[in-house]
Amino acid sequence: MPDFIHIPVLLNETIDALDIKADGVYIDCTVGGGGHSLEIAKRLCFSGESGQARLLCLDRDKQALKAAGEKLSEFPIIFVNDNFANIKEQTARLEITGANGILMDLGVSSHQLDSAERGFSFHEDAPLDMRMGDEGISAYDVVNSYTPEDLTKILFLYGEEKFAKGIVNGIIKARGETPIATTNQLAEIIKNNVPLKVRREKNPCRKTFQAIRIEVNGEIESLKTALPDAFELLEKGGRLAVISFHSLEDRIVKTIFNGFCTGCICPPEFPVCVCQNKPKGRLVTKKPVTAAETELSANSRSRSAKLRVIEKL
Repeated sequence: MPDFIHIPVLLNETIDALDIKADGVYIDCTVGGGGHSLEIAKRLCFSGESGQARLLCLDRDKQALKAAGEKLSEFPIIFVNDNFANIKEQTARLEITGANGILMDLGVSSHQLDSAERGFSFHEDAPLDMRMGDEGISAYDVVNSYTPEDLTKILFLYGEEKFAKGIVNGIIKARGETPIATTNQLAEIIKNNVPLKVRREKNPCRKTFQAIRIEVNGEIESLKTALPDAFELLEKGGRLAVISFHSLEDRIVKTIFNGFCTGCICPPEFPVCVCQNKPKGRLVTKKPVTAAETELSANSRSRSAKLRVIEKL
């Protein structure tokens, strides 16, 4: 297993956008290797007259929590092994009633991709797993037991894969002969069921692996649950920062953020407002923040990263 090496994306942009207060309460919903949390912790005062600060770090990946705990050992940080979809329950348990800043760094981490045995990557052969935590269905279960209709739907929705039907036909045929047990087996099926031109231009496996990973970990459902709960937890003036890595996630974040910022929702034919709906937030980032050229050259995985930030009114 490789050392837990994690390069936090959009680090400076995210820390600046959170507008950290020394005595504030902050939550890192996906601590990963602890890169973002380390910079947050450095700016907090945990002791002394203004020592009111608290930092809660969540992650469903126990390896990530262990690595973050070592990196942040000098700070009195609370670590919790859980899915950020349960942020409401965990903050209630810890008697955290409000937060000045919350961060969500979505998707799969560099360490998870580089840990071949976990089955996230199509570059290394490994058992089909892709679970960020220890429980629930694995990629093996999805690939070998889902109906053709469900597999096609997943690849269309979560991978935006236009060759989904052909890939699924290949999966069904292959698993009818023997279970698809490894990443290499799945990758070969994908490559053999897309046009030759696609195989020549780029690796055709990315979208399918992404789609299956999202399904295995319930990432979209978790995000749709966590965003409203996190926003509700914010204090007035508190900020929620979300880093996404593909268009499906980014659209969800954008839509939900815009909903928080929407005022009157009365039908346009109404002469006066009767709904009394007021905006609950304002967009700190009108457009998503992306990586600068210096970061792109140092970390290619930052290329697809988009940061959106909202402030609670």
